[in-house]
Amino acid sequence: MQSFSSLLLSLRSGFDSGFIYSSGVVWYFCRSCLQSDQLLTSHSLTQKREKASVQRGRGKKESAPNLLCGRLIIIEDIVTQIQDETDGVPIRTVKSFMTKIPSVVTGADIVQWLMKNLCMEDPAEAMHIGSLIAAQGYFFPISDHVLALKDDGTFYRFQAPYFWPSNCWEPENTDYAIYLCKRTMQNKTRLELADYEAENLARLQRAFARKWEFIYMQAEAQVKKKDKTERKILDSQERAFWDVHRPVPGCVNTTEMDIRKCRLLFAVSTNSDSCHLLFQILFLNTQLDRHCMKMSKVADSLIMYTEQYMEYDPLVTALEPANPWASDDPSFWDLEASKEPSQPRVKKWGFSLEEALKDPAGQELFLKFLESEFSSENLRFWLAVQDLKRMPQQEVAQRAQDIWTEFLAEGAPSSINLDSHSYERTSQNLKDPGRYSYEDAQDHIYKLMKSDSYTRFLRSNVYQDLLNYKSFNVIILCAQKLKHLH
Repeated sequence: MQSFSSLLLSLRSGFDSGFIYSSGVVWYFCRSCLQSDQLLTSHSLTQKREKASVQRGRGKKESAPNLLCGRLIIIEDIVTQIQDETDGVPIRTVKSFMTKIPSVVTGADIVQWLMKNLCMEDPAEAMHIGSLIAAQGYFFPISDHVLALKDDGTFYRFQAPYFWPSNCWEPENTDYAIYLCKRTMQNKTRLELADYEAENLARLQRAFARKWEFIYMQAEAQVKKKDKTERKILDSQERAFWDVHRPVPGCVNTTEMDIRKCRLLFAVSTNSDSCHLLFQILFLNTQLDRHCMKMSKVADSLIMYTEQYMEYDPLVTALEPANPWASDDPSFWDLEASKEPSQPRVKKWGFSLEEALKDPAGQELFLKFLESEFSSENLRFWLAVQDLKRMPQQEVAQRAQDIWTEFLAEGAPSSINLDSHSYERTSQNLKDPGRYSYEDAQDHIYKLMKSDSYTRFLRSNVYQDLLNYKSFNVIILCAQKLKHLH
């Protein structure tokens, strides 16, 4: 009996590929190997595969690349067993009133065989598995384009191994056009085109208008006189092949994704377990270094930020003065022309150091405060680095050296206090000076100003007097407006 581990590997490859049809067959085949002793042994399975390989003209030692996919091996093993002369379903020629139907089996025979050999108790289950196999084109109804298995007297025919999916060839539209042309050349009722096939032929004729004569000549060359029985079988097998690759509208397209690409998409490596564990270790170590916050804290932070900036959002709050582009009030231009900042601007400087430095007036006031404390070199260094990032490329190297000479060199006139790590990184960066050579030093100085100088600035009389003065002016202005209204 075929080992269970090898079957599980086939099952895994089927699920990894995302190929739902064959995965179902793999499961039933694995289950049947555990529950029934009526299936062929591992040795006989190998013999059957070799026999089928010889029939395809590949020889015993050759195998198509797709046979590496366990799902196709298992499906083709089942199909080979169904066709077995002794243990399979009876393949016969059915005689009707005036014709003969060669090499057919009934759907009921296939369902009964699947129930018996795959240990199924429910006929619906056997019909489902049979329909999944039929969807791949391994057997087909002789009088219907829909590839599904029915538990009745409907006649089915097995597909020639040449047309099996394991042969790894994807037909082109020119092949389909030649096939449809051959159908139209033969005045046979059974070869008449269906409505969707006629539409496909018209579309292909428009697409290949320039080489349609060549396609028609190819079709004429392929239409040959053959034995009547053989011709019937080959015509039906070719039709079933195209029902798989160009299915009826509304039917499942089992060839929409190339099964070879499916296999490569989720390839199973020999050291997958160790690689997976190593990836998990790296991922968990990264998670340990992350700063985690409770969702409640995150929500509170977002709410506070929104409430803080709400009065500065023109979409939420009507700002004063009014937008000059939307109204005739020129107060905004007058306010911008004056050197005195408005009360909302002054209040905004207290939100963060970033807001104070973004505003030219706030930046100037903060610089004057630092000069009064004889510590303006930190801000001047930070501003110099900001200017360096916006300078023309040809001036960057010289300006970077000037900044080093002014702030970081030994005996610099405006020496700043850097930690050893930032100093070493900056000195290394200046061997090839660029716009971001001072990135580490700038971040360090910014943190120093934020934690020390900025907090003193907010508590200083310079900022508090300006804030209170603006607030007092706003109160007076509001009182005057109210008095004017009354």
